[in-house]
Amino acid sequence: MTVRSSRVRAGWGVLVASALLVSVACGSDVSPDISVTDTETTTTTPPVENSAQRGVVFDSQPFTSTAEVAASGASAVKILYGSTSGIDGRETQVSGTVFTPPGTPPEGGWPIVSIGHGTTGISDDCAPSTSPTLFGTIGLVAPFLDSGYVVAVSDFEGLGTPDPHPYLQPDTAAFNVIDAVRAARNVVPDTSTRWATLGLSQGGQASWAAAEEAETYGDGLEFVGAANLSPAADISPIISSDSEVNLSLPQQLLLPYVLEGLSLTHPELERTDYVRGAFEQNYELLTSCLTSRATEKLGLVGKVTPADTRPATAEDADRIHAWLSDVALPRQRASGPMYVVVGTNDNLIRPEWTEAAVERACADGDVIEFHARPGEGHADGAAVPGAVAWVKDRFAGVPAPNTCGS
Repeated sequence: MTVRSSRVRAGWGVLVASALLVSVACGSDVSPDISVTDTETTTTTPPVENSAQRGVVFDSQPFTSTAEVAASGASAVKILYGSTSGIDGRETQVSGTVFTPPGTPPEGGWPIVSIGHGTTGISDDCAPSTSPTLFGTIGLVAPFLDSGYVVAVSDFEGLGTPDPHPYLQPDTAAFNVIDAVRAARNVVPDTSTRWATLGLSQGGQASWAAAEEAETYGDGLEFVGAANLSPAADISPIISSDSEVNLSLPQQLLLPYVLEGLSLTHPELERTDYVRGAFEQNYELLTSCLTSRATEKLGLVGKVTPADTRPATAEDADRIHAWLSDVALPRQRASGPMYVVVGTNDNLIRPEWTEAAVERACADGDVIEFHARPGEGHADGAAVPGAVAWVKDRFAGVPAPNTCGS
Protein backbone atom coordinates (compact mmCIF):
# COMPACT_ATOMS: atom_id res chain seq x y z
CA MET A 1 0.00 0.00 0.00
CA THR A 2 1.28 3.48 -0.80
CA VAL A 3 0.35 6.70 0.91
CA ARG A 4 -1.78 8.92 -1.29
CA SER A 5 -2.14 12.26 0.44
CA SER A 6 -4.25 15.15 -0.75
CA ARG A 7 -2.74 17.24 -3.51
CA VAL A 8 -3.81 20.32 -1.57
CA ARG A 9 -1.17 20.81 1.11
CA ALA A 10 -1.60 23.07 4.10
CA GLY A 11 2.02 24.13 3.76
CA TRP A 12 4.89 24.23 6.20
CA GLY A 13 3.21 27.14 7.94
CA VAL A 14 1.39 24.53 10.04
CA LEU A 15 4.58 22.67 10.88
CA VAL A 16 4.44 23.32 14.61
CA ALA A 17 0.81 22.24 14.85
CA SER A 18 1.58 19.09 12.92
CA ALA A 19 4.54 18.38 15.15
CA LEU A 20 2.25 18.32 18.14
CA LEU A 21 0.41 15.40 16.60
CA VAL A 22 3.55 13.31 16.54
CA SER A 23 4.32 13.56 20.24
CA VAL A 24 2.11 13.59 23.30
CA ALA A 25 1.90 17.37 23.48
CA CYS A 26 3.90 20.51 22.89
CA GLY A 27 6.77 21.06 25.29
CA SER A 28 9.40 23.75 25.05
CA ASP A 29 13.00 22.69 25.44
CA VAL A 30 13.87 23.13 29.09
CA SER A 31 17.32 22.76 30.56
CA PRO A 32 17.49 19.69 32.76
CA ASP A 33 17.15 20.30 36.49
CA ILE A 34 19.64 17.53 37.14
CA SER A 35 22.27 15.76 35.14
CA VAL A 36 23.29 12.16 34.80
CA THR A 37 26.94 11.28 34.51
CA ASP A 38 27.71 9.58 31.21
CA THR A 39 29.10 6.10 31.69
CA GLU A 40 30.90 4.14 29.02
CA THR A 41 28.72 1.33 27.71
CA THR A 42 30.17 -2.16 27.51
CA THR A 43 30.20 -3.74 24.08
CA THR A 44 30.24 -7.42 24.95
CA THR A 45 27.77 -9.00 27.33
CA PRO A 46 26.21 -12.34 28.20
CA PRO A 47 23.01 -13.33 26.39
CA VAL A 48 20.01 -11.07 26.98
CA GLU A 49 18.20 -13.50 29.27
CA ASN A 50 21.26 -13.77 31.53
CA SER A 51 22.10 -10.08 31.80
CA ALA A 52 22.59 -9.17 35.44
CA GLN A 53 22.18 -5.43 34.90
CA ARG A 54 18.57 -5.36 33.65
CA GLY A 55 16.88 -2.67 35.73
CA VAL A 56 19.95 -1.96 37.86
CA VAL A 57 19.91 1.71 38.87
CA PHE A 58 23.32 3.32 38.33
CA ASP A 59 22.29 6.84 39.27
CA SER A 60 19.25 8.38 40.94
CA GLN A 61 18.66 12.06 41.61
CA PRO A 62 15.64 14.21 42.51
CA PHE A 63 13.61 15.31 39.48
CA THR A 64 11.74 18.60 39.45
CA SER A 65 8.47 18.05 37.62
CA THR A 66 5.41 20.28 37.29
CA ALA A 67 3.81 22.28 40.10
CA GLU A 68 0.78 20.01 39.89
CA VAL A 69 2.85 16.91 40.54
CA ALA A 70 4.62 18.61 43.44
CA ALA A 71 1.32 19.79 44.92
CA SER A 72 -0.03 16.24 44.85
CA GLY A 73 2.64 15.12 47.27
CA ALA A 74 4.15 12.70 44.77
CA SER A 75 7.90 12.33 44.47
CA ALA A 76 10.00 11.93 41.34
CA VAL A 77 13.55 10.91 40.51
CA LYS A 78 15.61 10.88 37.37
CA ILE A 79 17.49 7.63 36.92
CA LEU A 80 20.11 5.92 34.81
CA TYR A 81 19.32 2.21 34.58
CA GLY A 82 20.52 -0.92 32.86
CA SER A 83 18.82 -2.39 29.82
CA THR A 84 19.66 -4.30 26.64
CA SER A 85 20.14 -3.42 22.99
CA GLY A 86 17.63 -5.14 20.76
CA ILE A 87 20.09 -4.87 17.88
CA ASP A 88 23.11 -6.74 19.21
CA GLY A 89 22.18 -7.85 22.75
CA ARG A 90 24.81 -5.71 24.49
CA GLU A 91 24.15 -4.14 27.87
CA THR A 92 23.12 -0.51 27.71
CA GLN A 93 22.38 2.33 30.09
CA VAL A 94 19.16 4.27 29.64
CA SER A 95 17.87 7.39 31.38
CA GLY A 96 14.32 7.90 32.56
CA THR A 97 12.10 9.04 35.41
CA VAL A 98 10.20 7.29 38.19
CA PHE A 99 7.21 8.81 40.00
CA THR A 100 5.89 7.60 43.37
CA PRO A 101 2.42 8.51 44.67
CA PRO A 102 2.00 9.95 48.17
CA GLY A 103 0.72 7.93 51.07
CA THR A 104 1.03 4.33 52.20
CA PRO A 105 1.39 1.56 49.61
CA PRO A 106 -1.50 -0.92 49.37
CA GLU A 107 -1.16 -4.52 50.50
CA GLY A 108 1.09 -6.25 48.03
CA GLY A 109 2.76 -2.98 47.02
CA TRP A 110 2.05 -0.27 44.49
CA PRO A 111 1.34 -1.54 40.98
CA ILE A 112 3.55 -0.09 38.24
CA VAL A 113 2.71 1.46 34.89
CA SER A 114 5.53 1.88 32.37
CA ILE A 115 4.83 4.72 29.94
CA GLY A 116 6.04 4.82 26.33
CA HIS A 117 6.43 8.44 25.20
CA GLY A 118 5.64 9.77 21.76
CA THR A 119 8.27 10.90 19.27
CA THR A 120 10.47 13.71 20.57
CA GLY A 121 13.47 13.35 18.26
CA ILE A 122 16.66 11.31 18.08
CA SER A 123 19.34 13.33 19.88
CA ASP A 124 20.29 13.56 23.57
CA ASP A 125 18.50 16.86 24.14
CA CYS A 126 15.23 15.23 23.04
CA ALA A 127 15.10 13.06 26.18
CA PRO A 128 11.81 13.62 28.05
CA SER A 129 13.70 13.67 31.36
CA THR A 130 15.26 17.00 30.34
CA SER A 131 11.85 18.67 30.65
CA PRO A 132 9.69 19.11 33.77
CA THR A 133 6.67 18.11 31.67
CA LEU A 134 8.56 15.26 29.98
CA PHE A 135 7.77 17.16 26.77
CA GLY A 136 4.07 16.65 27.46
CA THR A 137 4.23 13.01 28.56
CA ILE A 138 3.34 14.12 32.08
CA GLY A 139 -0.24 14.06 30.77
CA LEU A 140 0.01 10.26 30.63
CA VAL A 141 1.74 10.02 34.01
CA ALA A 142 -0.61 12.15 36.13
CA PRO A 143 -3.81 10.03 35.88
CA PHE A 144 -2.00 6.95 37.16
CA LEU A 145 -0.05 8.83 39.81
CA ASP A 146 -3.28 10.36 41.12
CA SER A 147 -4.78 6.86 41.37
CA GLY A 148 -1.94 5.38 43.41
CA TYR A 149 0.34 3.79 40.84
CA VAL A 150 4.11 4.03 40.59
CA VAL A 151 4.90 5.30 37.09
CA ALA A 152 8.12 4.76 35.12
CA VAL A 153 8.95 6.65 31.93
CA SER A 154 11.91 5.48 29.88
CA ASP A 155 13.66 8.06 27.72
CA PHE A 156 14.54 5.12 25.42
CA GLU A 157 18.08 4.17 24.52
CA GLY A 158 20.16 6.98 23.09
CA LEU A 159 17.97 9.85 24.26
CA GLY A 160 19.92 11.43 27.10
CA THR A 161 22.83 8.97 26.87
CA PRO A 162 25.80 8.65 24.48
CA ASP A 163 24.38 5.80 22.41
CA PRO A 164 22.55 6.62 19.15
CA HIS A 165 18.78 6.29 19.38
CA PRO A 166 17.48 3.21 17.50
CA TYR A 167 14.23 4.89 16.52
CA LEU A 168 11.36 2.38 16.08
CA GLN A 169 13.57 -0.65 16.74
CA PRO A 170 10.91 -2.68 18.57
CA ASP A 171 13.09 -5.06 20.60
CA THR A 172 15.14 -2.23 22.10
CA ALA A 173 11.99 -0.28 22.91
CA ALA A 174 10.39 -3.32 24.53
CA PHE A 175 13.45 -4.02 26.67
CA ASN A 176 13.66 -0.38 27.77
CA VAL A 177 9.98 -0.35 28.80
CA ILE A 178 10.28 -3.60 30.76
CA ASP A 179 13.56 -2.71 32.44
CA ALA A 180 12.05 0.63 33.51
CA VAL A 181 9.66 -1.49 35.61
CA ARG A 182 12.58 -3.31 37.20
CA ALA A 183 14.33 0.00 37.83
CA ALA A 184 11.20 1.45 39.43
CA ARG A 185 11.06 -1.51 41.80
CA ASN A 186 14.68 -0.87 42.76
CA VAL A 187 13.97 2.81 43.37
CA VAL A 188 10.69 2.22 45.22
CA PRO A 189 10.91 -0.99 47.26
CA ASP A 190 7.20 -0.92 48.22
CA THR A 191 6.07 -1.99 44.76
CA SER A 192 4.31 -4.99 43.34
CA THR A 193 5.57 -7.27 40.60
CA ARG A 194 2.35 -6.48 38.72
CA TRP A 195 2.78 -4.06 35.85
CA ALA A 196 1.14 -2.66 32.75
CA THR A 197 2.25 -0.37 29.97
CA LEU A 198 0.63 2.50 28.12
CA GLY A 199 2.23 4.07 25.08
CA LEU A 200 1.42 6.65 22.47
CA SER A 201 2.68 6.85 18.86
CA GLN A 202 6.35 5.78 19.01
CA GLY A 203 5.61 4.78 22.59
CA GLY A 204 2.56 2.85 21.37
CA GLN A 205 4.87 0.69 19.31
CA ALA A 206 7.08 0.30 22.39
CA SER A 207 4.18 -0.74 24.64
CA TRP A 208 2.91 -3.24 22.02
CA ALA A 209 6.42 -4.68 21.60
CA ALA A 210 6.78 -4.89 25.39
CA ALA A 211 3.55 -6.90 25.52
CA GLU A 212 5.11 -9.39 23.12
CA GLU A 213 8.31 -9.68 25.19
CA ALA A 214 6.69 -9.63 28.65
CA GLU A 215 6.64 -13.38 29.20
CA THR A 216 10.26 -14.01 28.21
CA TYR A 217 12.29 -10.84 28.78
CA GLY A 218 9.91 -9.78 31.55
CA ASP A 219 10.59 -12.86 33.65
CA GLY A 220 9.96 -12.35 37.35
CA LEU A 221 7.28 -9.74 36.72
CA GLU A 222 3.51 -10.16 36.33
CA PHE A 223 2.24 -8.46 33.17
CA VAL A 224 -1.44 -7.45 33.13
CA GLY A 225 -1.84 -5.63 29.80
CA ALA A 226 -0.79 -2.96 27.29
CA ALA A 227 -2.71 0.06 26.05
CA ASN A 228 -1.39 1.29 22.69
CA LEU A 229 -2.63 4.66 21.39
CA SER A 230 -1.96 5.55 17.72
CA PRO A 231 0.84 2.96 17.77
CA ALA A 232 3.54 2.97 15.10
CA ALA A 233 3.05 -0.78 14.88
CA ASP A 234 3.60 -1.09 11.14
CA ILE A 235 4.59 1.92 9.05
CA SER A 236 5.93 -0.13 6.14
CA PRO A 237 3.03 0.97 3.87
CA ILE A 238 4.34 4.55 4.02
CA ILE A 239 6.63 3.79 1.05
CA SER A 240 6.39 1.18 -1.68
CA SER A 241 7.01 1.01 -5.41
CA ASP A 242 3.36 0.35 -6.27
CA SER A 243 2.67 3.97 -7.18
CA GLU A 244 3.79 7.54 -6.58
CA VAL A 245 4.69 8.34 -2.97
CA ASN A 246 3.18 11.54 -1.60
CA LEU A 247 3.95 11.88 2.10
CA SER A 248 1.75 14.05 4.27
CA LEU A 249 3.46 16.85 6.17
CA PRO A 250 3.65 14.88 9.45
CA GLN A 251 5.05 11.91 7.53
CA GLN A 252 7.72 14.14 5.98
CA LEU A 253 8.68 15.31 9.47
CA LEU A 254 8.93 11.70 10.60
CA LEU A 255 11.07 10.49 7.68
CA PRO A 256 14.50 11.76 8.88
CA TYR A 257 14.02 9.99 12.21
CA VAL A 258 13.01 6.79 10.40
CA LEU A 259 16.06 6.97 8.14
CA GLU A 260 18.44 7.56 11.04
CA GLY A 261 16.92 4.70 13.02
CA LEU A 262 17.15 2.28 10.09
CA SER A 263 20.77 3.26 9.42
CA LEU A 264 21.81 1.65 12.71
CA THR A 265 20.78 -1.79 11.45
CA HIS A 266 21.33 -1.05 7.75
CA PRO A 267 24.53 1.00 7.45
CA GLU A 268 24.30 0.65 3.70
CA LEU A 269 21.33 3.04 3.70
CA GLU A 270 22.01 6.15 1.64
CA ARG A 271 19.74 8.96 2.76
CA THR A 272 20.07 10.69 -0.62
CA ASP A 273 18.10 7.78 -2.03
CA TYR A 274 15.13 9.11 -0.07
CA VAL A 275 15.60 12.86 0.42
CA ARG A 276 16.81 15.62 -1.88
CA GLY A 277 16.43 19.30 -2.65
CA ALA A 278 15.59 21.59 0.24
CA PHE A 279 14.94 18.60 2.47
CA GLU A 280 18.48 17.27 1.97
CA GLN A 281 19.98 20.76 2.31
CA ASN A 282 18.23 21.22 5.68
CA TYR A 283 18.57 17.64 6.89
CA GLU A 284 20.42 18.58 10.09
CA LEU A 285 17.64 21.02 10.98
CA LEU A 286 14.98 18.41 10.27
CA THR A 287 16.67 15.84 12.50
CA SER A 288 16.61 18.23 15.47
CA CYS A 289 14.11 17.66 18.26
CA LEU A 290 10.57 17.66 16.97
CA THR A 291 9.34 20.90 18.49
CA SER A 292 12.68 22.75 18.58
CA ARG A 293 14.01 25.38 16.15
CA ALA A 294 10.47 26.07 15.04
CA THR A 295 11.31 29.45 13.50
CA GLU A 296 13.97 27.92 11.28
CA LYS A 297 11.65 25.11 10.26
CA LEU A 298 8.94 27.60 9.40
CA GLY A 299 11.49 29.25 7.14
CA LEU A 300 11.24 26.19 4.89
CA VAL A 301 7.73 27.21 3.84
CA GLY A 302 7.47 26.92 0.08
CA LYS A 303 10.91 25.35 -0.26
CA VAL A 304 10.13 21.71 0.53
CA THR A 305 7.94 19.77 -1.89
CA PRO A 306 6.53 16.21 -1.99
CA ALA A 307 9.19 15.33 -4.57
CA ASP A 308 11.89 16.00 -1.93
CA THR A 309 10.84 12.91 0.07
CA ARG A 310 10.31 10.26 -2.60
CA PRO A 311 12.58 7.26 -3.17
CA ALA A 312 14.92 7.82 -6.10
CA THR A 313 14.03 4.50 -7.72
CA ALA A 314 11.53 1.66 -7.38
CA GLU A 315 14.35 -0.48 -6.00
CA ASP A 316 14.99 2.09 -3.27
CA ALA A 317 11.29 2.06 -2.41
CA ASP A 318 11.19 -1.72 -2.19
CA ARG A 319 14.34 -1.76 -0.07
CA ILE A 320 13.05 0.59 2.63
CA HIS A 321 9.64 -1.07 2.52
CA ALA A 322 11.31 -4.41 3.30
CA TRP A 323 13.38 -2.92 6.12
CA LEU A 324 10.28 -1.40 7.71
CA SER A 325 8.40 -4.68 7.27
CA ASP A 326 11.17 -6.45 9.20
CA VAL A 327 10.43 -4.36 12.32
CA ALA A 328 6.65 -4.29 11.91
CA LEU A 329 4.35 -5.60 14.62
CA PRO A 330 3.05 -8.09 15.47
CA ARG A 331 6.13 -10.28 15.59
CA GLN A 332 4.82 -12.85 18.06
CA ARG A 333 1.82 -13.45 20.28
CA ALA A 334 1.43 -10.95 23.11
CA SER A 335 1.82 -12.11 26.70
CA GLY A 336 -1.40 -10.45 27.82
CA PRO A 337 -4.40 -8.44 26.62
CA MET A 338 -4.04 -5.25 24.63
CA TYR A 339 -6.08 -2.11 23.98
CA VAL A 340 -5.48 -0.43 20.62
CA VAL A 341 -6.91 2.94 19.55
CA VAL A 342 -6.58 4.82 16.26
CA GLY A 343 -8.12 8.04 15.00
CA THR A 344 -9.90 7.80 11.67
CA ASN A 345 -8.37 11.14 10.59
CA ASP A 346 -4.78 10.19 11.42
CA ASN A 347 -2.58 11.44 8.57
CA LEU A 348 0.68 10.26 10.12
CA ILE A 349 0.09 6.58 10.88
CA ARG A 350 -2.86 5.70 8.71
CA PRO A 351 -5.59 3.90 10.69
CA GLU A 352 -5.89 1.13 8.11
CA TRP A 353 -2.23 0.21 8.69
CA THR A 354 -2.84 -0.34 12.39
CA GLU A 355 -6.14 -2.11 11.78
CA ALA A 356 -4.32 -4.58 9.53
CA ALA A 357 -1.70 -5.15 12.25
CA VAL A 358 -4.49 -5.79 14.77
CA GLU A 359 -6.10 -8.31 12.41
CA ARG A 360 -2.80 -10.20 12.14
CA ALA A 361 -2.40 -10.16 15.93
CA CYS A 362 -5.95 -11.43 16.36
CA ALA A 363 -5.18 -14.26 13.95
CA ASP A 364 -2.20 -15.15 16.17
CA GLY A 365 -4.55 -15.51 19.14
CA ASP A 366 -4.12 -12.16 20.87
CA VAL A 367 -6.89 -10.66 23.02
CA ILE A 368 -7.41 -7.11 21.76
CA GLU A 369 -9.99 -4.40 22.31
CA PHE A 370 -9.72 -2.25 19.18
CA HIS A 371 -11.31 1.17 18.64
CA ALA A 372 -11.23 3.44 15.59
CA ARG A 373 -12.38 6.82 16.92
CA PRO A 374 -14.23 8.90 14.29
CA GLY A 375 -12.93 12.37 13.56
CA GLU A 376 -9.80 12.09 15.70
CA GLY A 377 -6.28 12.52 14.41
CA HIS A 378 -2.93 11.18 15.53
CA ALA A 379 -2.29 10.86 19.27
CA ASP A 380 -5.55 12.59 20.18
CA GLY A 381 -5.73 13.31 23.90
CA ALA A 382 -9.42 12.40 23.94
CA ALA A 383 -8.40 8.73 23.80
CA VAL A 384 -6.31 8.85 26.97
CA PRO A 385 -9.07 8.54 29.63
CA GLY A 386 -10.42 5.35 28.04
CA ALA A 387 -6.94 3.85 27.95
CA VAL A 388 -6.29 4.74 31.58
CA ALA A 389 -9.61 3.15 32.60
CA TRP A 390 -8.75 0.02 30.60
CA VAL A 391 -5.40 -0.33 32.40
CA LYS A 392 -7.03 0.13 35.80
CA ASP A 393 -9.52 -2.63 34.97
CA ARG A 394 -6.69 -5.02 34.21
CA PHE A 395 -5.13 -4.40 37.61
CA ALA A 396 -8.57 -4.86 39.17
CA GLY A 397 -8.90 -8.29 37.58
CA VAL A 398 -11.77 -7.36 35.26
CA PRO A 399 -11.80 -9.74 32.25
CA ALA A 400 -10.35 -8.01 29.18
CA PRO A 401 -12.82 -7.30 26.36
CA ASN A 402 -11.97 -8.88 23.02
CA THR A 403 -13.13 -7.40 19.71
CA CYS A 404 -11.13 -9.88 17.60
CA GLY A 405 -13.46 -11.45 15.07
CA SER A 406 -16.18 -8.86 15.52
